[in-house]
Amino acid sequence: MGIKEQYRQQERKRKKRTIVLVLLLLIAFLAATIAIMITQVFTVKKVNVVGNELYSDEQIEEVVMADEYAWSTLYTYFKYRFLRQEKLPFIDTLKISMDITKPHEISVEVYEKGILGYLYISSIDQNAYFDKDGFVVETSQEQIKNVPQIEGLTCDSVILYEKLPLEDTAALKNLLSLTQLLEKYEISSKKIKYDQLAKTMTVYSGKIEIRVGNADNLSQKIMRLQYILPQLEGKKGTLHLENWTSETTDIVFDPKKSKNKK
Repeated sequence: MGIKEQYRQQERKRKKRTIVLVLLLLIAFLAATIAIMITQVFTVKKVNVVGNELYSDEQIEEVVMADEYAWSTLYTYFKYRFLRQEKLPFIDTLKISMDITKPHEISVEVYEKGILGYLYISSIDQNAYFDKDGFVVETSQEQIKNVPQIEGLTCDSVILYEKLPLEDTAALKNLLSLTQLLEKYEISSKKIKYDQLAKTMTVYSGKIEIRVGNADNLSQKIMRLQYILPQLEGKKGTLHLENWTSETTDIVFDPKKSKNKK
């Protein structure tokens, strides 16, 4: 091999090393740039929470930010988009989104389980929360505000995501209709009593006992109830809806008299 050929080979090797070095420097520069962007630009400074009723904004934010890498908006976004989420009581899913023009913010859309009421199951010492179709969506010892407890019906056991195993299917149908109507007209209640013998229902809202009676004219009764309750704010007593019909429209309120202190 001549001197000129050796020189050419050395020159080619030098150029290859130069190209490799330049590529490595470019990769390092890009990696450093990306790292700076992630640590300086895509950092969580604000969490916007919507769709939550059972949990506060602070509770949802605490759950989302629990991961040690959750300080990064990019990491949090991709985690909730592609990885399996932790199951939270009464929460179906958490949808995380971000606006590239607002790299310091993430938005959390909360999809809660549709809960209409609950039964206490003594065998497991827990409450069985059910949805509009009567399926058990959660069991917990927690008592959720503005979700009525159903009294007068019992279950020996329940299976999550299966229908409440009540022998009295008519009672379940009537109670589901009642709880759906209460939700529709935004009437809060803490308790609903079902009388299995008389097949009647009583709703407790605030300090008012509302005797709904049987399921006859149920929609009309609850529709009128939404207009009556605001007029009874701050009062105690019993509201009689059990005898209401389209022909007999009288609705009687029997106030509870306070006892005089001696």
